[in-house]
Formats: sequence, structure tokens, C-alpha cells
Amino acid sequence: MKVERGAAYLPCRLLEHLYSIYSSHTYSLLSVLLGSTSQLVSKSVFAQDDWDIYSFHINATVTHRYAVTTITSRIANRMNESKETEFQIQIPKNAFISMFRLTMDGQVYDGIVKTKEQAQEQYIRAVSHGQSAGIVSSVGRTLEEFKTSVTVAAHKKVTFELKYEELLKRTHGKYELQIHARPMQPVRDFKAWVHFYPTADQQKNCDSCGEEGMNGDLVIAYDVNRTSDGYFVHHFAPSSLPRIPKNVIFVIDQSGSMHGRKIKQTRTALLRILNDLAEDDFFGLISFDSQIIHWKRELVQATGPNLEGARQFVLNIHDRGSTNINAAVLEGARILNAHPRDGSASILILLTDGDPTSGVTNLDTIRSNVKQAVAGKFPLYCLGFGFDVNFEFLEKMSLQNSGAARRIYEDSDADLQLKGFYDEVATPLLTDVTMIYVGGTNLTQTNFSQYYNGSEIVVAGEIIDNNSKQKVTFSNTNDSVDPSVSDGRLQRVWAYLTVKQLLEKELLLSGPEKEKVNKEVLELSLKYSFVTPLTSMVVTKPEGEISEIHHKPKERKEPPLLPQSQSAKSIYSKSLRNSPSTRKQQ
Repeated sequence: MKVERGAAYLPCRLLEHLYSIYSSHTYSLLSVLLGSTSQLVSKSVFAQDDWDIYSFHINATVTHRYAVTTITSRIANRMNESKETEFQIQIPKNAFISMFRLTMDGQVYDGIVKTKEQAQEQYIRAVSHGQSAGIVSSVGRTLEEFKTSVTVAAHKKVTFELKYEELLKRTHGKYELQIHARPMQPVRDFKAWVHFYPTADQQKNCDSCGEEGMNGDLVIAYDVNRTSDGYFVHHFAPSSLPRIPKNVIFVIDQSGSMHGRKIKQTRTALLRILNDLAEDDFFGLISFDSQIIHWKRELVQATGPNLEGARQFVLNIHDRGSTNINAAVLEGARILNAHPRDGSASILILLTDGDPTSGVTNLDTIRSNVKQAVAGKFPLYCLGFGFDVNFEFLEKMSLQNSGAARRIYEDSDADLQLKGFYDEVATPLLTDVTMIYVGGTNLTQTNFSQYYNGSEIVVAGEIIDNNSKQKVTFSNTNDSVDPSVSDGRLQRVWAYLTVKQLLEKELLLSGPEKEKVNKEVLELSLKYSFVTPLTSMVVTKPEGEISEIHHKPKERKEPPLLPQSQSAKSIYSKSLRNSPSTRKQQ
């Protein structure tokens, strides 16, 4: 089998299937999806007869789990008059847009990443001309939308090119790069790039193959060339470690706002989770509204009789009352602290759909109380149900306690979302992980409270002496280390990780410390041309058309749809309020 990195020539029909790319070097699984769901979209705002997408190319290069995806759409105006054509792409929320290019009549117009203040000055000029500048907006659970338009002269062509970058996250033991393409019309030149040359024997010897030939997933083994770069990325994902018994407390909101489908789906998810507990696990259940409702006031072992009693408790959880988050989380922490077990891992999981409305309601006080109660002994994971929840509060509280926040979308599969999250933390393998690197500097996060089966710890850094890379040493041999790679890719991985982690750190800071972190994020974002919450991309256009400003949306309550006449002023006002300089004045 021969593979060229980053690419493929396969018929469009074949690309509609699920393909998996397996790395023999990293023991990872990468899924590439092309087909029915509209995750990448290129289309025009006019009828299909007015324009023609005559070329649509996707080039996704994955190197050491770092994916760089470029979408190129070439469109021709077949009409006898000028028409406006729209380019619309949906990208993963975790990705940073790093390049946009518009080409017309041999002239190239590049998008430029600027500070928000600089971009807003251009935005004001656009608004003064009665135009609405662009914004990258959230569209659903995992996607953001980039959209721009340009006027194309009669019988002329335009090329749109967008590049975005992301570090793939290992979940449930695999990596997934999802690319769904819908150009909205048949395209004569539709390509994605992967080279695959199976022999006749290989076509008959796969797991689901037979004499009739291939009938299953395409599995591609690959490695990469290694040349000096000066940076390293360490992927830590040992698979042979024994599981650690866990102590887990579920703190479940049963206030009145959980009425209906929310509470039913929560019960369904909890019943599934209880079925997956191992007998050496200990667990507890707390439901709360304005009061705390215990199943047991201590941790109990996941034996058959105890699990059956827990199921009856879950079935009797009903919505009522207000929301006392402070008391409920503190009680969960108390139970975990009261029953320590050597050789086990403790986890506290909160599910809520709203703000605290009873007991202690000041958010800063709640976070302070919880941090003091947890005292760094175990992670707190906060699951926010729906868009009425104060997600920023949950995110800060979880980050302060070595955990993470996750939004649970109010949809028909919410119970599966809840169960899916639990599966990610269901099998702890290590606790209090500290990564030490001799010969490395400018390291990303190196301390981790827990490592779970199916996940991965990633650390990147700069090698102090580029002529002595062997000084970077690692004590664990059952993981992968990428000491260097050509074309500066590892340096971008380091920059991506650093920006992501600094943005999380910035949430928890205030005053001069916050400004210092913001400055670091801004410098890296501008240096590597990342569109982050502190930068914007100015999309330049041909003379006579107003340029656009594209921002990186934050995870927040979905804004209401605005009338067209109000959109420009409203978006600008929101951008101005969120800018670093404005926050400083406030």
C-alpha cells in the first residue's frame, strides 16, 4: 500500500462512504466523512441556472493528529449580467480559521487577521455605508459558519479558498476528522485527496471482504518524514494500564425548569450509566432543587442490590422547586471527601439547566465555596443542559477544579449525549499525572488530574538546543513522541495548544494577570494568523465592495435572530462590548 500524506484521488461516489485512517505510528484512528450531512457547504444565493460550481476541492492533511483542511470552490457566472455569489462553509468549533483568499480576474484578495480594535474600525466604516459586516456564527453543537459574498461580472469566474486548522481530540479510543460536503449542485471537478492502491489479494482479505472484493471501511496505514523543526509534540496514550476503581457522585438538577423531556432523558441516561458501573466502583446519587435529596448519605459499592435501589431512586426523580447549586455541589464534595479509598479515582459530575435561584446565588461565592471544598482532590465536570444555563459560570467552576464543562443540547438524543460524556470518564487509568521534559521549554500544560482510557494527553514545547534533540527524554515507552516534523507543522501544533490553554486560563483571571494572558494570546494569534476570540479576519474584496469582518464566536447562549436592518449595529455593539480595550475600561 502506498500513501501520500494529505491526499486522495477517489470518485465522488466512493467518498460518500465512511473511511478510517489508521496510524501505525501513533496507534490512532481517523475517520473522514464525506456525504449526506451539510458540514462543509459552498453555494450561491441565486438560482442554480445563474451560476456554476465547476470545481470543488477538499485537501485535508493530518500530521501527528494536527489537521489542516483547505476548501477551494471555483464558481462561474453564466448569466449576461453581474450577480452576487455567496460562499458558505461550516467548520468545527475547535478549529481556527487561518487563511481566506478570493481570486477574481487574476487579482488575489487575502483575508488579514487583525486585532479586534483594528477590525472594528473597518467595521464602523462598513456600517456607515449601510452594509452589515460578516461574522462567524455558531450553527449547532459542533459547527461554526463562515459566509461571504462577492459580485461576479457576467461570464466571469471567482475562486474562494478557506483554510482552517485543528488538533484532533482522541475520544473513545479514536480520532475523527469529519468533512461533509454539499456543494448544492453536481460538480464536474469534485475531488478529495487520498492515494490507495490495493492488490487483488488485499481486496479479498479484509475483515468484511470476500471473493466478491471489498465491502467495508478503507484503512490506511501511514507514517511521516521527520526533519528538524525545533519543536516537539508528545502524545501520551498508554493502553495497557489496568483500570482504577472509581468513586463517582452524580449531582442532578430536578428543579422546575427540568420539566418534561429534560428530566425524562436525564433519568434514561442515569439508568444506562448505572448499568455500566463495575462492581469495584463506589457511587452516590444526589438530586436537588431548593433542597438536597439523598439516595444514600455516603458512597456505596456498585453491587447488584445497591444498583437496583439506585434505579428506583432515579425513576422517582421529578421536577419541582428552585435551584440550589451551591448546597448540592458542596454535599457531593463532602461525600467524596468523607470516603477516600486508596488506589481509586474520585469524580464529581453536576448536571443543571439553569442559574442558581435559591440558597447562595452569587456566582463568585459559589465558585469559591466549591473550590475550597474540592481542594484539588478530584475533578468536577459540569454538564449544562440547554441554552438557558449560564455556561460561562459552569465552565469557570469546572476549570477551577481540574474538570471541564460540556453543553448538553436539548434534542431527542440528549440522553445519549449524557451517556456519551460519562463514557469518556468512565475508566480512569492514572491520577495526578505530571509530565517532565529535560531539554524542553515553552511547554504547554504538563499537569493533569486524571487520564482516562480512550483519551490522550498531548504536550508540546520547544527544544532548547536544536542540535541536541536527544536531551528531550521521556520515562514512559508505551506512547508516541514526535521530535520534529518538516514545514513548521509542530510549531503550529504548539501555538494552537498554547492559545487554547491560555484562553481557558484567561477565564479564571482578572486585572493585570488577565491582561497579560490576553496579550500572549493576541501575539500568538497574530503571529500564526489564527482567528481567535481576541482577533478578527478582515476579508478584503474588489474595489467598490465593502470588506467584511469575521469573528470567532464564543460558547454562549444562542442569540435571537435579528432583522436585517438591525444586524449590523447589533453585532457591532456586541463586538465592542467584548473587546479587550472595552473590558479594561469597564
